[in-house]
Amino acid sequence: MKWAIVLFLSALFAMISVPGEAAEKLSIGAVEEIILLPWGARLPARIDTGATTSSLDVCDIKVEGRFVSFTLSDRCGGHKVRRELVEWTEVRTTEGTERRPVVMVDICLGPKIIKTHVTLNNRSKMGYPFLVGRKTLRGKFIVDVSRKNILPPHCPGIKLDMKPAIDFESSPDTGPGQSKP
Repeated sequence: MKWAIVLFLSALFAMISVPGEAAEKLSIGAVEEIILLPWGARLPARIDTGATTSSLDVCDIKVEGRFVSFTLSDRCGGHKVRRELVEWTEVRTTEGTERRPVVMVDICLGPKIIKTHVTLNNRSKMGYPFLVGRKTLRGKFIVDVSRKNILPPHCPGIKLDMKPAIDFESSPDTGPGQSKP
């Protein structure tokens, strides 16, 4: 009888603690609008729990040592960007595998500013310029694939303008007044 009571109380405690953990995570849909920082570009993003890493629509990718230069697609604001190369990754596609550079970017998704790894890729033929992968979502969000646009971006202190906020001479990677490598 004592074991039955202990088992019952353990099960009850487990049920009570799970909702508290789930309440900390925010629900998002299969598609959400994000803000790409620091450029202030609002764009639709496909939430893809099947993808490990997020992906950003860019063109003119040039790897120069430990840095990557690229241009955000027009639908992402068209800014020229230079970021430190974090790593190279193999990505499975419908045509096989591709080797892509990975950089860090900040996005605003709902009320959260998230620093995340993104692969750089020409996504012009894809429906969405940004794909949010599961590493970006882990521990922060629950995805409701039956819904879309349920959590608009509203991060505090974000300026939404399409003027270039970054260039080669004053990027966060090189700092103002510092020369490029």
